[in-house]
Formats: sequence, structure tokens, C-alpha cells
Amino acid sequence: MKQTFWEALAHRRSCYSLDKNITVTPEHIRHIVEQAVTLTPSAFNSQSARTVVLFGGHHETLWRITADILRGLVPPAAFPKTAEKLQSFAAAAGTILFFEEMNTVEDLQTRFPAYKDNFPVWSQQANGMLQSNIWVALEADGLGASLQHYNPLIDEAVTAQWDLPKSWKLIAQMPFGRPTAQPGDKDTLPATERVKVFQ
Repeated sequence: MKQTFWEALAHRRSCYSLDKNITVTPEHIRHIVEQAVTLTPSAFNSQSARTVVLFGGHHETLWRITADILRGLVPPAAFPKTAEKLQSFAAAAGTILFFEEMNTVEDLQTRFPAYKDNFPVWSQQANGMLQSNIWVALEADGLGASLQHYNPLIDEAVTAQWDLPKSWKLIAQMPFGRPTAQPGDKDTLPATERVKVFQ
């Protein structure tokens, strides 16, 4: 059932229990990502965000790479819990990788030196908006997702595996699929404690 924007925003949660049994097509997921990339604003209209959508064996390869890298870093006694978490991501239908094109960011730093320190911050903010827009759009179609950050540990391996430009900086990973369990309750501070209005 298609949800309104506010319904989808309210229902959007981190879903860790996902499977591959989604009713939307890869083409529809691609459409969501392309629309979000096109419509999400960015400082100076820099459009520095980049995405990669992984399905099937490509998706599973990402989490196998991540497990291989973490196996060498996590103490052996603790690794089974890590492996179980990574397997839950691999069980999903796909993963969206979020990047920033650092050549664009660095070019803006050169062209507008007065804002040099701000451009990396602004690019991260725009990427965060993109992540949120895609996440809400997935929720609106009945899909679940979570946001993961195994960067920079997996950056070089990801770049090599999919032959991506070295100027693309990995920001986050979003496994998505059909939710197979409801997320737990979440405490939310009252809006009156977080919003001030002067009129």
C-alpha cells in the first residue's frame, strides 16, 4: 500500500530483519534512486553525491568483502556476532552505496576559498538528505532499510571490486528488502523541547 510522505516518514525506521522477497522490481528501485539523486538539493548546486545500487551476487559480494575484512580486525571470540549481523544484511534484497565525488568538492574549495572549510561539511549534509529521501521513498513502497557505515575499512576493496573512480569517497551503505520483523519502540523527545518559534 502506497503511503503519503508523512506516513512514510513516521514509519521509517532502521529495519535489520530483511529478506529478498520484495514486490517491486530492480527498475523501480533504480527509478527511486535516480529521482532522489536528481531532486535532492546540494550547496552551490554541486551535485557531488554518487550512488551504486547492488543486487543479487553483487549485493552478496559486498557483505562477503566486509566480513573478510572484519575477520582480520575483530577478535575471534567476538567475530561470530559480527558475522551474524553481516549475514542479516546479505539476506536483504540489495544495498545502495552512497559516495561523494571529492573532485567536485575540491574544485569548489579552489574556486571559492572563503568557504573552503564548509564544502566538505555541506557535501555531507547533502548526502544525508539524499540518504533520507531514498529511505523514506523505500518505506513508502513497503520496504525496510538500515544505514551502515563500514567505511573507511571497506573503501579500497569496494572501489576495486566495482572499478569505481578513486575520487568517489564512500559515505554509507543501505541494505534494503522486505521487513520480516517489526522494529522495537523508539523514544522521541517532544517537538516542543526541540523547536522554538518566534512570531
